[in-house]
Amino acid sequence: MFRHLLSISAVMWKSVSNTIVVMLLSTIVLSLPIQADELLQSIEADYQDRLKDLFIDFHANPELSTVEHRTAKKLAEALRVTGFDVTEGVGGTGIVALLKNGSGPTVMMRGDMDGLPIKEQSRLPYASEVTQKDPFTGKVVPVMHACGHDVHITSLIGIAKQMAERRDSWSGTLMLIGQPAEERIMGARLMVEDNLWQRFGQPDYAMAFHVAASLPAGFINVQQGSPMAGSDSLDIIVHGVGTHGASPHAGKDPIVLGSQIVLALQTLVSRELAPRQPGVITVGSFHSGSKHNIISDRAVLQLTVRNTNLEARQLLLDGIVRIAENLGRAAGLPEDKLPEVIFTEESTPPTVNDDAMVRRLKTVWQKQLGQQRVVSIGSQGMGAEDFPFFTTDPAIPSVYFAVGGTYMKDIQAAIEGTGPAIPSHHSPLFKIEPQPAITTGVHATVVALLDLLQ
Repeated sequence: MFRHLLSISAVMWKSVSNTIVVMLLSTIVLSLPIQADELLQSIEADYQDRLKDLFIDFHANPELSTVEHRTAKKLAEALRVTGFDVTEGVGGTGIVALLKNGSGPTVMMRGDMDGLPIKEQSRLPYASEVTQKDPFTGKVVPVMHACGHDVHITSLIGIAKQMAERRDSWSGTLMLIGQPAEERIMGARLMVEDNLWQRFGQPDYAMAFHVAASLPAGFINVQQGSPMAGSDSLDIIVHGVGTHGASPHAGKDPIVLGSQIVLALQTLVSRELAPRQPGVITVGSFHSGSKHNIISDRAVLQLTVRNTNLEARQLLLDGIVRIAENLGRAAGLPEDKLPEVIFTEESTPPTVNDDAMVRRLKTVWQKQLGQQRVVSIGSQGMGAEDFPFFTTDPAIPSVYFAVGGTYMKDIQAAIEGTGPAIPSHHSPLFKIEPQPAITTGVHATVVALLDLLQ
């Protein structure tokens, strides 16, 4: 995803790292309730018994979006063994696992499965050497879990075991989802379009977490509002009238018009969004023409649009259409040659947490895991995620949170310059510490589920 989940900058870490170090050192031995102690011990034992090997296998054998066949099969088998009713092939390679345990709410927990077309250079002993034919390009490419989805699905298996063994502590239905193609911003949509809720029931609550290399291992980051931005990819086709470069008056130059559109689009953020409302419009590609002295009859712009709520999203998208079309009119183009704005399928609404649910779970996490380990740090970027396809229409109260993936000593050394930089998500050097990431992810999720499924 680069959508790089918690893209906390080095500058930001410099301002908070000393505080976190002090908190960490002062809470080496966390005072947890007896129930949490027993739960954590069980999770740690499960990690040593099987989750560690499962993680290594998933990491060493990643698969690309929509073709996660081996991954899905292995995940389905592991969930089925714990007593879940598992359905495969939902929305392609997606998995739905249900455990019904009396009356009560239905709670969904998602783990995404896909890797990225990257050659791994992490030097881990279990580094991926896999290549695979990319179903979108037809090319054979190296594949790597460079965003931590191997942590997510391994944790899903650990969550299943703990919840199955604690049936006397909760009531309702637990729905675990193994989601394909998150990296392509399409897997969640494909599962929903495959009548997900009609076939398996619409959950009352939904959850997901993402491991974050920039967050210290053992910490949880949860925030109200929007932890992940919405993302829309769109093309603008600018039509013109071709002519000789020495006779511009005889045509309509799409490069000049396209340039005017690029500049005018920035006024949507600077002059139409409220000053405290975040938004990004980036033109990442501008192609036109073939020779020095030819004015082309066509230019193509490719854009990414980011936002943190549905109202801002609509304002920006509507504004792009308005500006493109009306600048075409201002340039004197006829109605049948106005710029076309084409929305692609690689789009997702913003991830918006339910504030009441955040407050509820944050209180539970602070009580069960230790108050110092639960933080609320806002992201500095506008990374996106397709989880909201599950939660936006229809609206389902949900919480998307982050789990730390790097030891504090390594983060501190990177900040001080005494150690290597922490590789970002989607880097060929990306790596996390699997044991604290997985055990914390399982622990936090099970604690939350036991509260929601009282």
